[in-house]
Amino acid sequence: MKLKQLLSKVEILETGADLEIEIGDISYDSRKTKKGDLFVAIRGFESDGHRFIAAAEKAGAAAVLCEEKPETEIPYVIVKNSRKALALVSAEYFGNPAEEMTMVGVTGTNGKTTTTLLLKHVIEQSLGAKVGLIGTNQNMIGELAMETERTTPESYELQKLFREMANASCKYVIMEVSSHSLALDRVAGVRFKLGVFTNLTQDHLDFHHTMEEYAAAKALLFSNCDKAVINLDDEWGGYMRERAKCPVFTYSETKLEADLVAKDIRLSPSSVKFCALADGDIERISLGIPGRFSIYNAMSVISSALLLGLPLEKIADTLATASGVKGRVEVVPTPEDYTILIDYAHTPDALENVIKSMKEVAAGRVVVLFGCGGDRDKTKRPIMGSIAVSLADFTIITSDNPRTEMPSEIIADILAGVKAPKNRYKVIEDRKEAIAFAIDNHQKDDVIILAGKGHETYQIIGKTKHHMDEREIVAEHLTSKQG
Repeated sequence: MKLKQLLSKVEILETGADLEIEIGDISYDSRKTKKGDLFVAIRGFESDGHRFIAAAEKAGAAAVLCEEKPETEIPYVIVKNSRKALALVSAEYFGNPAEEMTMVGVTGTNGKTTTTLLLKHVIEQSLGAKVGLIGTNQNMIGELAMETERTTPESYELQKLFREMANASCKYVIMEVSSHSLALDRVAGVRFKLGVFTNLTQDHLDFHHTMEEYAAAKALLFSNCDKAVINLDDEWGGYMRERAKCPVFTYSETKLEADLVAKDIRLSPSSVKFCALADGDIERISLGIPGRFSIYNAMSVISSALLLGLPLEKIADTLATASGVKGRVEVVPTPEDYTILIDYAHTPDALENVIKSMKEVAAGRVVVLFGCGGDRDKTKRPIMGSIAVSLADFTIITSDNPRTEMPSEIIADILAGVKAPKNRYKVIEDRKEAIAFAIDNHQKDDVIILAGKGHETYQIIGKTKHHMDEREIVAEHLTSKQG
């Protein structure tokens, strides 16, 4: 492809390259650069791609896309924002595949994964269409599942995945759109048919610094979509509605002026049921995922499906057949009279929601086991400590993904927020030992919540991933007890 075509949607500040030259591929890591590539120098958090222009040239790069004039003789194109330019040239390189499919983007602190998976189920069952999915748990092309490293891939990998989806006859793509991806232009140039806002609570303040910055990043989605779906009950819902540059569809449990309202709510240990009222229609909704937050996840799905043209009755029928989501209030089988749940809750709001939801339906105690991730927002640690110990009947504070921090120091940060008698909580640094303690000390009808890891089957210590699947840990410990 000619360089001129790749740059067709990019605003060029200066060029020292023949725009008629042929480009073989695009790279932004000099270690992966091949002969004939366009090397895009982006400024990262740990290193600046401009420092590796010479290495890319040595590897055979035909030209460089950058923000400052290179010190070498390589042909160059200077732009204001090379991250955004990477997204635009990547889309062009792969033939703008997103334009061939109906794009749905879901953003918010909590509920994105469940919303995207449930909406995929509803579309597939209602329309028989093939759906691509991009998210925290996995990426999927129809039923083909692929592992993922981050919620939203870098723009080049994202556009490559879109092309694979389009070539596989996907008609819809439903993707989690993280605040990082919006702030870092990973989805620049992608036009969404729908943008969905679930909620906004404290998270990622190590990156965004303030809640206002975090909200502003999320709101970027609603500048590039045809229609918006917004949770009106969330305290940031009004903020998102004001900044949406498109028609807005709202949902609420409490505000009758919303376009979709949930009424006659019934909660049980295994499901939620409610009446959905939208545009004069009413349908009974049943979803086999427990917890009050499941009502909001269901409403985000119903709202989206309505805007995609599905009738409320059909949406209700397909939601009733949906199964649970791995790592989201996932029930782990036990042979005795208590319940173990695995949940991804790793923010203050998510932890509060899952504990409160289980308190509403549990016949016995609610026991929560959790830790906080290292090298991430430290300010939420004492908040989560306070929430867990004040709301749960008993709390076990342990390790999560410590990364390059000392687990004991992370736990000390959590304990700074704990103002309760010591008989309300216990510290066990080793997560496997902590899970064993929770099982060994259960009482009849307890609900034990293993919070924070969710779908993850690893623990990151230092910069290394070690295999650790909580389902296996529970099963192995239960087997050892029986033996």
